[in-house]
Amino acid sequence: MVTQEQRKRQLAREKFLRQQQRRTAARRKARVRNSVIASVLGVILVGSLALYTSGVMKDDDKASASAETTPSATPSKAPDPCEKAAPGKVETQTWKKEPAMSIDKSAKYTMSLATTCGEIGIALKTSAAPHTVNSFDFLANKGFFDHTKCHRLTTNGIYVLQCGDPTGSGSGGPGYTIPDENLKDKSLKSNVYPAGTVAMANTGQAHTGGSQFFLVYQDSQLPPSYTPFGTISESGMKVLKKIAAAGESTGAGDGAPNATVVINKATVSKS
Repeated sequence: MVTQEQRKRQLAREKFLRQQQRRTAARRKARVRNSVIASVLGVILVGSLALYTSGVMKDDDKASASAETTPSATPSKAPDPCEKAAPGKVETQTWKKEPAMSIDKSAKYTMSLATTCGEIGIALKTSAAPHTVNSFDFLANKGFFDHTKCHRLTTNGIYVLQCGDPTGSGSGGPGYTIPDENLKDKSLKSNVYPAGTVAMANTGQAHTGGSQFFLVYQDSQLPPSYTPFGTISESGMKVLKKIAAAGESTGAGDGAPNATVVINKATVSKS
């Protein structure tokens, strides 16, 4: 028979065990809870770090990269110094052979380029380059140059504005070629085409000039392979330098001019 004292001890033992069980369960719950909290905090921390590294740092990198690349990727562009082109369309007519000689080789001729950037007057070297001057007289009278763009500006090594291509691609022409002329012009010294020279463009081969020509705005080192057939007026040089100052589109020194250079009207006149 269990005495009253034994019963008290048993109840005390059971109470103690229950307390231990509750404490153990509480500790277990606390561990689980703490583990969950730690996991969540870990996820948050990792996520925050990921966001920081992939977001904030990425943005910083972008900003830094942008600051580094902006000057070369989007170079500052001077305002277009030229006016809107006159209404009209480019003639696409071509001819199979060089036009018959119709100019007076002993007379003086001038060419006027009424461009969107201003008037460019050119004194032509008729007696020294009669085939070239005759061809330009023919083409100008046909309206061949009217509404055409000057498609190329070089600003590094050589300094020229190239015009005369009705396609604007650098490969167009009148359908015929003319012979090279005046390659020993006294103005060409030490393989330099001086500023103010107007000369024929070609393919690099002899006698392949057509309608494309270039205007030299600064002394340019070139082999004497391009027919020099004119000299730009002082006022025309101011227009040309204004075009050159606006730069070209690639930033590499050879591309389309930033200025909108369109020949509204080309006229060759006998003086």
